[in-house]
Parts: sequence; C-alpha cells; structure tokens
Amino acid sequence: MQKKIVTFVGIVLIFALACAVMFDFNKKADELVKIKVAEVTHSIFYAPQYVAINKGFFEEEGLKIDLILTPGADKVAAAVLSGDVQIGFSGSEATIYVYNGGEKDYLKTFAQLTQKDGSFLVSREKIDNFNLDMLKGKYVIGGRAGYRFF
Repeated sequence: MQKKIVTFVGIVLIFALACAVMFDFNKKADELVKIKVAEVTHSIFYAPQYVAINKGFFEEEGLKIDLILTPGADKVAAAVLSGDVQIGFSGSEATIYVYNGGEKDYLKTFAQLTQKDGSFLVSREKIDNFNLDMLKGKYVIGGRAGYRFF
C-alpha cells in the first residue's frame, strides 16, 4: 500500500513539474526585462520598431521597451555612457567621437538601421511630374540649416 502512495505522489509531482515547465507558471508579466532605448529622432524609417512596441511584440519575447527621444547623437552617446539607457539609436559619428576622445569604455556600433540619412521633400501644393530642376533657386529646409539649390 505504501509503495502505491509513493508511486502516486511521484506521478503527481512529475505531472506538476511538467505543467510548470510547459506553461511557465513561474514567469510573471512583471518579470519582463526592461530596456531603455534613446533614439536621436522620430523617423518614418523606424516605423517597424514603433509598430512592434505598440503591438506588444517585444513583450511577447519578454522585453519591455521604454523608448525616449534624445535629440542629438552626442546626447544619445552621453545617455548610453552614463547608463541612463542601454541602447542608443544615432549615427555612427557619436561612437567615433567617443573613441577618438580616448574614452576607455567607448561605445560600439553594432547595427545599421539605415544606410543614409533619409530626407523627404514635401510641398504645400500637388506637383505633377516633379523633377529636381524645379528646386533651382528655392530654399529647402532640412534637418539642419536650410539649403539653397542653384
């Protein structure tokens, strides 16, 4: 009789352990790994990231993303170096400046999201058959000082 009880308890324990592993009973929603990310600018190029955050795709993988705007590659670099954020999105120039400055704990660029600094031309009025010659003599306001096309 005692052997049957021990066998029954053993089977129940194995079943409970299997359920805990299969359904991850020990993991709670508040155990998400929190990652603070600084981005240099809000950009349409980062749209997949915004969608993934808002649709909860990162949380499905156990990550809680806190995305903050930190205008300027120098400020993104400072936020990463100080430990205020774990990841910074900016141009690679920030990592070069920090490295050339002799910093012992320098930044490392580990991914390239865009190949070039993206820009868009917009107009207040619809223009059919646009070509770049239409910009001659006009001012274009970029992310930095305006540019005049000659």
